Amino acid sequence: MVDASTARHLYERLEPLHAFIYFSPEANLSYAALGIEGHAGYFASRAAAMGAVGSEVVLATFFNFQPALVRSALPAAWEAASPAQVLEARLDGADKGLRRMLGDLVDDPRLPEAADLARQAAEQCRPEGRPLFAAHAGLPWPEEPHLVLFHAITLLREHRGDGHVAALTLENLDNGEVLVTHAASESMGLPESILQLTRGFSDDEWAAVKDRLRTRGILDADGALTAEGKELRQRIEDRTDAAALPPWACLGDERCTRLLEVAAPFSRAVVKSGVFGGAGAATFGDDAG
Repeated sequence: MVDASTARHLYERLEPLHAFIYFSPEANLSYAALGIEGHAGYFASRAAAMGAVGSEVVLATFFNFQPALVRSALPAAWEAASPAQVLEARLDGADKGLRRMLGDLVDDPRLPEAADLARQAAEQCRPEGRPLFAAHAGLPWPEEPHLVLFHAITLLREHRGDGHVAALTLENLDNGEVLVTHAASESMGLPESILQLTRGFSDDEWAAVKDRLRTRGILDADGALTAEGKELRQRIEDRTDAAALPPWACLGDERCTRLLEVAAPFSRAVVKSGVFGGAGAATFGDDAG
């Protein structure tokens, strides 16, 4: 029986096959060739499926970034390149990056099977209330198996992410509060310093977030989650898992198990490539996939 814990396990094991695109030097070079560099490449490449949207749309859909960081990237990136050009650069970066990280595995006979199973699941996702998923679902499917797998996992990841944003919104958390409670959760991967830096928060802004959470009874004086805070984070994760379950339930237990089995070598190769730097093992585990 496929249940919510299955949805989480699949996410954790398959996520490297999507997340690499935000760290890949090949992707960054593709964006730089268009005149888009640094964090602007991340915002533009992930948002491009929605068209030439402004910073407010990205703040709404990405959720956990400081507005100033997003506004420094968009809409200026669209003056350098169109969304269509950015999407082409992203797929080119995914192709080159995966070929490097997978090596001979790009011709492994298990790859088309993994791609087909992931696509079957992705095609069961519904678009209602899922703006980032819906935007990416409107893109054409690539032809080569390694890119089909990348696109399918991207769809499943954005589908899950949209559900996660809904769960966060129900708890009336702002962007900083989400990050601080995430960092304080023992089961989460990325450390506080990385979350603060990559999401654009100054030390004073970060400290102010912690003060708000103490006032709400979510953090204690030492910055750890209170019992109420732990319940809140667990509720968020449970709702996220439940919202992510439908495509996996449609795939069924046997095919979910098979997908994990055949995708394992590819996910593991991405993590072991070092593309995620020191955060790789903490985020995905040494046995990712």
